[in-house]
Amino acid sequence: MAQSAFPRSGSSKDLILAHSDLAEADEYVTTVIRYVERGIFKPAPVDVLAMLQALMQRIDRLGDIASGGDQAVARSQHAYAALLDLVYRQFLEVGRPRE
Repeated sequence: MAQSAFPRSGSSKDLILAHSDLAEADEYVTTVIRYVERGIFKPAPVDVLAMLQALMQRIDRLGDIASGGDQAVARSQHAYAALLDLVYRQFLEVGRPRE
């Protein structure tokens, strides 16, 4: 499997802030590693999926007004957020106790 590199921050203030928020979401998604390595299902203390959905919408809006290299940065940030969303969504589905 190809490794996805953490995206750059871009040159605009808004993309730099989005990059920071993406790093925070990335930290929350690392809870998945504990589950994979040790079987510990402990979701993050925040709604990571809502955070990522809002972040992707924000990045899309920034990408619409960005120019040059910042458009590529916005696409890269969005793709990374979508990957985090997919991974975390699967973690919640697989790890959730069955009734």
